[in-house]
Amino acid sequence: MVFFRSVSALSKLRSRIAQQPHINTSVRWLQMQSSTGQDLRSQLEEMIPEQQERLKKLKSEHGKVQLGNITVDMVIGGMRGMTGLLWETSLLDPDEGIRFRGLSIPECQKVLPAAKPGGEPLPEGLLWLLLTGKVPSKEQVDSLSNDLQNRASIPAINALPVTAHPMTQFTTGVMALQVQSEFQKAYDKGISKSKYWEPTYEDSLNLIAKVPAVASYVYRRVFKDGKIIPVDESLDYGANFSHMLGFDDPKMLELMRLYVTIHSDHEGGNVSAHTGHLVASALSDPYLSFAAALNGLAGPLHGLANQEVLLWIKSIVDECGENITTEQLKDYVWKTLKSGKVVPGFGHGVLRKTDPRYTCQREFALKHLPEDPLFQLVSKLYEVVPPILLELGKVKNPWPNVDAHSGVLLNYFGLTEARYFTVLFGVSRSIGICSQLIWDRALGLALERPKSVTMEWLENYCKNAK
Repeated sequence: MVFFRSVSALSKLRSRIAQQPHINTSVRWLQMQSSTGQDLRSQLEEMIPEQQERLKKLKSEHGKVQLGNITVDMVIGGMRGMTGLLWETSLLDPDEGIRFRGLSIPECQKVLPAAKPGGEPLPEGLLWLLLTGKVPSKEQVDSLSNDLQNRASIPAINALPVTAHPMTQFTTGVMALQVQSEFQKAYDKGISKSKYWEPTYEDSLNLIAKVPAVASYVYRRVFKDGKIIPVDESLDYGANFSHMLGFDDPKMLELMRLYVTIHSDHEGGNVSAHTGHLVASALSDPYLSFAAALNGLAGPLHGLANQEVLLWIKSIVDECGENITTEQLKDYVWKTLKSGKVVPGFGHGVLRKTDPRYTCQREFALKHLPEDPLFQLVSKLYEVVPPILLELGKVKNPWPNVDAHSGVLLNYFGLTEARYFTVLFGVSRSIGICSQLIWDRALGLALERPKSVTMEWLENYCKNAK
């Protein structure tokens, strides 16, 4: 397994992270004191009282501290940049990208258990990290894999026409699972608020376990004449998902492990994560909350972007050929912009550097498919697009994001149906959204209800402020 090779190596990494002021050095993973004999639920039962007290202390001692000034631009601009949401499982740094419980993507690749030495991290390991703040052992990850497999059976899903968009079918499948909600059953019988997290945990683990089967069912139904591939209980979460889709190339199994891991969580303010949190704040169960999140993910400005990127790249090849020159590519980018469209896969609402999720996918491509023509085109776009976007003078971040690369990798291994890509994103996002939802319930977070104002209110406020 991939883990620290010595106590000194662990100490060095702890020391290096502790010296970075933007990382919360109290994150639980630094303690590294978990018992290998404990299962995931047992660890949460130990942690939740401590974290409840931590939140109570934070509110009592610092509840009135101002986190920043709210401007009219922020109100009109969709609350962008406003600090107003508690999200424990990940933090997005504008320069370094996403950190899962304090760990960057490269650090996760180093310390999370893998299926084989030097392989990509197992998504189950990230789920453990997101929920506990601790790096699990390979034995703990294997135990969690078995637990998820035992929860993974799903009912038949065939109510929608096969022509419906895969995301529509996927969301419908998740809603069909809702009748199994343990939280709904417990709430109907009457359950103490302090116990809300327990049935939420069961629902969340069941949901995470089942969504690969739902998603693969949709793929096989829409694109493979309904020929369903059963679960292989010998495989881990990411590899089994790839297998049920119909892709058993060992490199594709590695890609799916990496894909699910890096797409799992991205702080709480993005549309899908925020939607899941918002709906759950009304005590909707995890199935209802995650289905709502998927509907946000299906939008062109969010998860559907990974579909748009591959289609745009293929349109370049259709018009200019695979051996496109740098000048031809510049002309095509300008043509796209002048037509009133955006260049898909570039820019980000928070990040101000190249997305680390793009970088690790690029490293995967350099390792496994360096001669692929579409990968080489993606590399050229990395050189061509940012200077053009900077020349426009309106773009804060001209660098590629996660969507700029994922489609090309999937396409290389035979998953060419771009309409399906957002479903893969959805399976991944279940890990982050459900991890946070368990903590929403454990900490008793409030019903979300931001204040809204009218343009007239804003105009009058601005006049009086002069």
